[in-house]
Amino acid sequence: MQGAGKTTVADVLARRLERAARVNSDALQELIVSGGRWPEDRVMSEEALRQLRLRLHNACLLARSFVAAGFTAVIDDIVIGARLDDLLKELKGQRCLFVMLTPRLEVVQERERGRGTRLWEQWGWMDDEIRTSTRRVGLWLDSSDQTAEETVDEILRRAWSEGWVDGQEPEV
Repeated sequence: MQGAGKTTVADVLARRLERAARVNSDALQELIVSGGRWPEDRVMSEEALRQLRLRLHNACLLARSFVAAGFTAVIDDIVIGARLDDLLKELKGQRCLFVMLTPRLEVVQERERGRGTRLWEQWGWMDDEIRTSTRRVGLWLDSSDQTAEETVDEILRRAWSEGWVDGQEPEV
């Protein structure tokens, strides 16, 4: 969710790997310079949903391109609830590592206060979506009490045995 540390962790992780690229989904969203619709709330407009799906599609296309060129691609995005099924559809035929950062909501709130924002008030529902409506695949990490570097250390230690998922059509 917002404030979980995913951008920082993705950047540290990519920098630790020999050949890696970080695919920043927010930057892909910002490529829409006219008519863009960021996710508004838990219930989004059809246009915001369509653009969110387009963003994930483009992130996966870019990641596949980097992988084909011999790089590890680290996608930085919020993938919760039904978006996990969308991700697995996009990666059909690919095996990848999936990491879900799950810091406690009060930790996210404190991080946001430290940034001078209060996004957790608008996006706090994501914590519930993660914990109750997101299939538990890959590696889930409570990074509440870790620095970004410690989180990356744990990812590198555990992801190869716990984080693998196969892109596929979602289960019905």
